[in-house]
Amino acid sequence: MSAVGTGKGLLEMGKFAVYVAVPVALTYAVATENKTFQKIMGLKPYVVYPPEGPRPPSPEELRERAREIAGKNKTN
Repeated sequence: MSAVGTGKGLLEMGKFAVYVAVPVALTYAVATENKTFQKIMGLKPYVVYPPEGPRPPSPEELRERAREIAGKNKTN
């Protein structure tokens, strides 16, 4: 006895068709419409970087500061 011809079999086939067709249709609708895709992506910022702080001193500045500190320590 095959369950395909019964009402329960048709219901299961229909549910499976909806289960497969809805994600495929939504993916196609969103992915092919560039405006829709941009709107959805713009709803929530995914990467938010903190504001940039002051830059660390360059190696030359660090060497100069080290010389100044070394010179102060020698005089003391």
